[in-house]
Amino acid sequence: MQGKEIKNEAAKKKISKSSLKKAKRFLPYLRPNIIPFAIGFFFLLITGATALLFPKLMGNMIDAATATTDDINKVAITLFVVFIIQSIASFFRIYLFAIVTEKAIALLRLDVYGHLIKMPMSFYSTQRVGELNSRISSDISTLQETFTTTIAEFLRQLIIIIGGVFLLSSISLKLTGFMLLLIPVIALSAVFFGKFIRKLSKATQDKIAASNTIVEETFAGITNVKAFTNEFFEISRYNTTIKEVVELALKGAKWRGAFASFIIFCLFGSIVAVVWYGTILVNQPNSGLSIGSLIEFILYTVFMGASIGGIAAQYAQIQRAVGATENLFDLMDEETEAITKPSKNVKLSGTVKFDAISFSYPSRSDIQVLNEVSFDIKKGQQVAIVGGSGAGKSTITALLMKFYAISEGTILIDGKNINDYALSDLRSQMAVVPQDVILFGGTIKENIVYGKPDATYDEIVAAAEKANALEFINSFPDKFDTVVGERGIQLSGGQRQRIAIARAVLKDPVILILDEATSSLDSESERIVQDALEKLMQNRTSVVIAHRLSTIRNAHKILVLDNGVITENGTHEELLQIENGIYRKLSNLQNENIHIQL
Repeated sequence: MQGKEIKNEAAKKKISKSSLKKAKRFLPYLRPNIIPFAIGFFFLLITGATALLFPKLMGNMIDAATATTDDINKVAITLFVVFIIQSIASFFRIYLFAIVTEKAIALLRLDVYGHLIKMPMSFYSTQRVGELNSRISSDISTLQETFTTTIAEFLRQLIIIIGGVFLLSSISLKLTGFMLLLIPVIALSAVFFGKFIRKLSKATQDKIAASNTIVEETFAGITNVKAFTNEFFEISRYNTTIKEVVELALKGAKWRGAFASFIIFCLFGSIVAVVWYGTILVNQPNSGLSIGSLIEFILYTVFMGASIGGIAAQYAQIQRAVGATENLFDLMDEETEAITKPSKNVKLSGTVKFDAISFSYPSRSDIQVLNEVSFDIKKGQQVAIVGGSGAGKSTITALLMKFYAISEGTILIDGKNINDYALSDLRSQMAVVPQDVILFGGTIKENIVYGKPDATYDEIVAAAEKANALEFINSFPDKFDTVVGERGIQLSGGQRQRIAIARAVLKDPVILILDEATSSLDSESERIVQDALEKLMQNRTSVVIAHRLSTIRNAHKILVLDNGVITENGTHEELLQIENGIYRKLSNLQNENIHIQL
């Protein structure tokens, strides 16, 4: 709950329980590899046990100093055997935990990506894609680091601490009691510092996510940055965020340094105190404590002190992982669209009816974009929608694609409520050619085949030919294997449009949506693209959002949208007859611009 302070302890406990509950949801990802996990845990126990044997054997060796050489050699050989066992167990523990973690993280990445890609458009309209990407990347990396090394090391240190206390008690109860009096101070300090450092780390992660968002947005819109010569502005914006990251990171480093210094002081101070009191006990005849036992005790104390010092940092890392898990599963708890594989039994004919549709975007619920819009489209008709910017043209196509839930009214497809269709059945029979075509960074072939992944090479070539794209594709040395670059940057606007049309041709949709597909093209490119669009629109229901009225003269019906209301409806000739009509004014303005350009 970022940005909100929790003032009462009860609320803190609830949040902690909620976080742990979400963290437990990661366990099913470990389940498929439970056997290597169990074996890895077994080797973990061995490394802990062998670590506890070392002080015991060292004490025995010192006590054996007055014994025979054979006794000394036996202890030394036992020590080397312990080291060999510990080395082998450490290797398998690290490797097996890595196997379990990497496979679990791979499943988690796939699930998170699969979940996010199924999120509705309303989700993406309120989220920054760059921040989502950064958050997923950093949170999953935190989990990966924690489950690969931190948890195993945390458990190992815990074994050393618990086992150490038991073994220390068997050596000297008095000395153990004295040593244990010092532990609560260190433990309470570790808990306090751990919570504080966790807050600072989370704040730093959030700020890094924000800085990564700036980078992603800048590179995605690099054309605008260059066009407006805003390189230094973007550098300054990024620099401001980076300074905030550095400030938070240094604040965290300062507190971590203070914590480490405090722990070191406590650790070595405790060792000195234990040695002092142990020496006194050795000199007491009835204490039962030998020099070897004191050395053994001191080594156990050192091991336990190091473990206590290390376990605090590991606990803080685990807390970060719990927070990361909570962030991820908060995303996973968001409701997705019901995406399924399209049914081959559902075939649309292409009639569309909007009946009294009113709509406001979820992120702008106070602004009504459409107000009781009603119209119908017959099978195979070409219907154009015109109007000023912000009139609601693109919103109509977004509702037809069911990107958003309708606020009021009904949309009928083939006389059936749009909500009664499976989302995949509906969208699989629609295609969109947008104004701003975004191609994927692969080859031309990969971008065309996106419309029909199982298409044959002949079908791809035929689609490119119908889209008037074959000629320019064949002019490239690599032809269909030409790499288009990120977002299709290697191709011109007209070429990108024709690739998008070829993609739509290959999909062979029942309902075609053209969203100002030629508005950003020059006259020559527009002529070629418009010819391709005319071929594409033949014998299929088409909804055309038009900026240039010359491209929709032959439409069966033209709807004029003004502030979310259809004010005029008719053919090109009929609308030109309306005195003071919006369409007539738009037509006259565009004709005047053409004459001026000529």
